[in-house]
Formats: sequence, C-alpha cells, structure tokens
Amino acid sequence: MSLATDKPEFTPPKQNSGRLRAIGFAVLAHAILIAALTWGVGWKRESSNAPIQAELWSTTVQEAAPAAAEPPPPPPQPAVEQVKPETPKPVVPPPKAAEPEPVVDPHIAIDKEKEKKKKLEKIKKEKALAKAKAEEEAEEKRLEELAKKKKLDAKKAADKKANDAKEAKDAAKAEALRKANLERIKGLAGASGGPQATGTALQSTGPSAGYGGRVIARIKPNIVFTDDVLGNPVATVEVRCAPDGTILARKLIKSSGNSAWDNAVLRAIDKTEILPRDIDGRVPSSFEINFRPRD
Repeated sequence: MSLATDKPEFTPPKQNSGRLRAIGFAVLAHAILIAALTWGVGWKRESSNAPIQAELWSTTVQEAAPAAAEPPPPPPQPAVEQVKPETPKPVVPPPKAAEPEPVVDPHIAIDKEKEKKKKLEKIKKEKALAKAKAEEEAEEKRLEELAKKKKLDAKKAADKKANDAKEAKDAAKAEALRKANLERIKGLAGASGGPQATGTALQSTGPSAGYGGRVIARIKPNIVFTDDVLGNPVATVEVRCAPDGTILARKLIKSSGNSAWDNAVLRAIDKTEILPRDIDGRVPSSFEINFRPRD
C-alpha cells in the first residue's frame, strides 16, 4: 500500500476541465481584441501618411516621375496566449523500509545480566556497610553517654562522701565541744567555794589575761577592711573551739554599727580556723573577744 493511498490529504486536487475551457475562451477573446486594435491603428496610420499627388505643368515636355511606391503594412503580431502555471505537485517521499532488528549476541546478554547482578550486590554491600556504620556510631554514642553518666554518678558519690566526711567532722567537733563543756561544768561543780578556797579551780576553766591579745594577734592579719570609719567601733564576737584549738562556731553578739567591719571580722575568724593554746596548754571551749578597727 502506497503512502498516497494511506494519506489522501497529500494528493493534489483534480483539475476542473470547465474552468480550463473558460480560461481558454477568455484568452482567445483578448487575442482577437488586441489584433483588431492593432489593425485599426495601422489603418489610420496608412490613411494619414498617404502620399499627395499633384500635376505640374511645364512649357517643356518632360516625362512624369513615377509614383512613389507605398510601403507594405507590417504584419499583425500574433496574440500571446497567457498560460497559467500549473501548481507543482507535492513530492511524496517513498515509505521508509522497516529496519531489520539487530541480532543480539547471547553472550552479551549474559554479561549484561552478570554486570547488573554485580551492581545490585555492590548496592547491597554499601547499604549493609552504611547500616553497620550507623549502628557503630549509635553504640559509641551510647557508650559515651554511659561513661558520662558513670562519671557524673562517681562525682555525686564523691561529693556525698565528702559531705558525709564533713558532717562526721562537724559531729566530732560538736561532740568534742560537748565533752569540753561537760569538763568545764564538772570543774565548776568541784569548786568548794569555802572561806579558805583560793578560786584556782574556777580560774582554770577560763582564759588567762593575755589570751585575748594572742587570739587577736592570730586573727587580725586575716582581716581585710579598707573602708574609713568614724571613731573606733567595737564588734563583740563569741567563739567556740575544740580542745585542739579548731574553731567550731562564731557568733556576732554585739555589732559595731558598721556591717562591713562586722563581716570582715567574721570572715577573718573563718579564715583563721585554729586558735593558739593558752599558757596552761589548753584552749578555752567558749569565750568572747572584742575587735576594733583602729587597735
């Protein structure tokens, strides 16, 4: 089956025979009209250019000149028939022959299948490696968090142990203070108070006359105070100590009226920690001491 049969829209239309006949008659009529006009124009030209004959008389007999010969009229030009150019027919390309199917080598197909399998295995291996890597990173992160937690627990345990040790130390200090107070009370209870009593038992429970100066000399270097004060105000502090001189507690009994000086004295007592022994080798369990900024 040809392409022209399959696609009739590409076939040229059929020429109308009646239309061609009409065109031919029109061309013939125009040719006749042109010939008539041409002949009429030529006739007028001949009539206008016709020679004039005249007779001349002379006394002498002469032979008359021959008449001038008229030139023949030009032949009529044939009418040119106008022919309409025919419309060129579209060139229909011949149908393209079907290409023969390529012959596939079975070895090539097998190689392609093997290559495809290798690619799939490679992708599976890459996915497995990525999964293993992600699991390894997750395990490392878990171990790191576990180590941080263990470290934090160990720090909490150490802090708890330190707090327990501090509480035990404070309890030991309080117990020592309690025992010292009991010893002092026993000493007070053992005094006779009779007429012959010298009062040495009572005196032995309190500090000596110069012990206050020794305590001030130990605490004063730790006082940091740079403000200016009016006068020389006194801050009275009660200090409680263990038998070895360790300061267990301090309390502001009477303020100097200047909170900066009071706080500087209390900080200096905390920084001193241990007080010197008295002349009898003991440390009073409780005593009061006055601090002045200008002393």
